[in-house]
Amino acid sequence: MADALAIDLGTLQGWESGRRPLANMKAGALLSLRRRLGLLGADQAVLGLLDAAMDADSIIGAALEPPEDIELHPLASWVHTRDTAHMLAWSLTGTAPPALAGRLPAPRRGPSASAPLLAATEKAMFFDRLREAAEAARGPGGGSLLHRQALYLASYDRGPGAAAWTKQALHAGRDVLARRGWSQYWAQARSTATALARHGDPQPLLDFIERSLAGDDDAEAANLNYWAYWLGGVRLPQADDQFMQDRELTSWDPVTLLRDLTYGLHYAPGYVDLYAHTLWALLAAHPWLPQASKPLAHDLVERAQRLLDGNGISERSRRELTTVHYVLRDRT
Repeated sequence: MADALAIDLGTLQGWESGRRPLANMKAGALLSLRRRLGLLGADQAVLGLLDAAMDADSIIGAALEPPEDIELHPLASWVHTRDTAHMLAWSLTGTAPPALAGRLPAPRRGPSASAPLLAATEKAMFFDRLREAAEAARGPGGGSLLHRQALYLASYDRGPGAAAWTKQALHAGRDVLARRGWSQYWAQARSTATALARHGDPQPLLDFIERSLAGDDDAEAANLNYWAYWLGGVRLPQADDQFMQDRELTSWDPVTLLRDLTYGLHYAPGYVDLYAHTLWALLAAHPWLPQASKPLAHDLVERAQRLLDGNGISERSRRELTTVHYVLRDRT
């Protein structure tokens, strides 16, 4: 491989071990490397995840060695995506990103890591510094984006003491959940509610859907815009939450969003209700979607039917999934 890339073996081993992060390469050299890997037959889907992987490295690096200026923290300067969150989870929990399912290489001979896991001491330091960043960004001089994203990522720490801190910190911000419709705190409220759902408390997310989302055109547009960005449907990185306020819904492809939501639809307390409402809102905004891809519409009908046949979804979700099911069957 080193010969094929025209580099020395130590450089390649440095990339693989993390001693020489790809993010430290010159832009031109990194671009050439990606193109060369493609020519050599590398999986294009995996190459497409390099940006998310380098973003995750940047967040880990900033947590282990925080910048002196809090505004330079990567979580304060851009809105991260699901792919980046999955890369971070891979290094923290060992769970491979779904995008890499079936693509991971076979184990090598001899000792080799099965995942890019942080050492236990590094992981403890990562979460400690993340919590410190969340606290620092909570005050009057702090950045709401950093606070929101650091707090959300801190919820990945399932240690007993960490879980208690996270729940306390999340509940301390529940005042934002009381606001109705769209507000400057809407993104923070959504993040708080989804993090609480991850910790086994789905009620705040159900309340958020009812109070701060359903029936408010600005909030519905923000939710669709955020889902599209989170799932990778918005090409340009976003430095803050302003992109959510695009009422025209012009920065992403509705069919791609429908596909991502369909194949992410599964039962998880709270989360399934957010998926259900978003699917309902997406079809309401784009009634032509069922005709755009009949196989996709068929798959969504089946998934919606399985959820409707079971228990555990809210009455609102049951009504909305019933509407989705009816619309799809009627128009396909």
